[in-house]
Amino acid sequence: MKRKAAAGMLCLTLIAFAGCEETPEDVIVREKGTDAVRQYESAEDGGALREMVNAPEHYAQKRSYEESGLIIETDAEVSLPDADALNTYAVSARKVDQELIDLVTKAFFDGAKIYDGSCARMTKADYQEQITNLKKYKAEGNLDPYEYGLDEDGVATFDIDEEIERAEQRMREAPEKVEKIEVKPQLGIGGGDMGKGDGASSDGFFGRVEMGQGTYQYTIASSSYSPDISFRIDKVREDLTDPQMFADWMEGEYLIGYEGNHVTEEDVKKLAGISFEEASQIAQEKADALSMGLQMTGWDYAGFRYGEGELKKEMLIDGGYFFYFSRMLDGVPITHTAEYGGGLEDMDSTLTPWGYERFVILVGDDGVQKAELLNFYDVGDVQTKQVKLKSFEEIIGIYEQMMEVSNADVLNYEKQRTYHVRKIVLGYARVYDPVKDNASGLIVPVWDFFGEFDSVSLDGSETERNSGEWTTRSLLTVNAIDGSVIDRGLGY
Repeated sequence: MKRKAAAGMLCLTLIAFAGCEETPEDVIVREKGTDAVRQYESAEDGGALREMVNAPEHYAQKRSYEESGLIIETDAEVSLPDADALNTYAVSARKVDQELIDLVTKAFFDGAKIYDGSCARMTKADYQEQITNLKKYKAEGNLDPYEYGLDEDGVATFDIDEEIERAEQRMREAPEKVEKIEVKPQLGIGGGDMGKGDGASSDGFFGRVEMGQGTYQYTIASSSYSPDISFRIDKVREDLTDPQMFADWMEGEYLIGYEGNHVTEEDVKKLAGISFEEASQIAQEKADALSMGLQMTGWDYAGFRYGEGELKKEMLIDGGYFFYFSRMLDGVPITHTAEYGGGLEDMDSTLTPWGYERFVILVGDDGVQKAELLNFYDVGDVQTKQVKLKSFEEIIGIYEQMMEVSNADVLNYEKQRTYHVRKIVLGYARVYDPVKDNASGLIVPVWDFFGEFDSVSLDGSETERNSGEWTTRSLLTVNAIDGSVIDRGLGY
């Protein structure tokens, strides 16, 4: 239920539903492709953005719909960049090449030994540890330690005896020791085979990096048919009693934001064992090493969860800080949101999507724990200089109408939903038209409305409470130039 209906929230077919009150004279849904740039006009005079669009520093409003079944409560800081004007820019997907790979590798692993990822395969000792854990669970009467649950016929999905037998078979075939082969991170040349020890494949690279503060998994993923490129760095945990148990880092918005988790800022800070200032300095040094002029535009607490099922406070065994970095264009950032972009309108789509550029670095008490660098942009020339923007009042009118329209069917599966909008941000976002070109687009100014919601199920038995204070989720994104609604999940 936490993200139920999020994907369909901006379903634009709802625009024409009957009975919509106070329909604005301007049409909300317009052409959103890059061809729309021809319609953009430059403002006649410059000046402070807040004065140009007549935006307050804080906006508060509470509206109820459907006999108070749907409530939109806005109590938000209105954040604008420190700039006199905003522009639109041409943008394209940066092609992955060895120069880019070397740049990222040096930024995070300068001077370290990097090995073929096959050295991470399990040995006889690893399988023996797995078998010992499974037999221990069985002796304790825990036949579903990883909480796989039951299938639709009520039969257990996880068969512990079958899993033990499978592990014993694999142990017989596993090596006593895995040879480590040093490699240079690169995409496969000539269709490399990771199993042969060159650490590369035609579409990516998988390696292990040994550094003074620990071992890292280093993954590069690319594709000849997609513009997306991803660099992922994950520190290997060596303190888990059962490596098969679910374990991963979670952003604070999913720990602290949800009332039922009973996790506080102090809990996470204590686990982190490093100050915010120290952690941010480490993250900034890595971002600076990428030489892209990245600026930290946000941060969040991080907690390392170990264990299956519903989150409990005692499942958190480590802490740290997530830092979000953004590309700056004339001193104005591209707004970071929880969405990765590059979604498809339906499962039958034959389009190849393009995800957003994304830079996230997680730091704990022993350095970088995780990093995610996705879909680097090549930013081109300004397309419209000092573009004319709609007033804040016009944008708010669109926001209030669309929050109602896009939740028109929410009471079909919930008794009540209350949105809490806590931050309104003017910044940049990338849009594109995947039908015409899936590797180029336009960077335009947009308004994002950040928040979360409380919900009550139809029978009142389940509730979800999230104040929206910690979220990076944009509930609605509105083009600041023409007022069109942008689906963050799709990227247009």
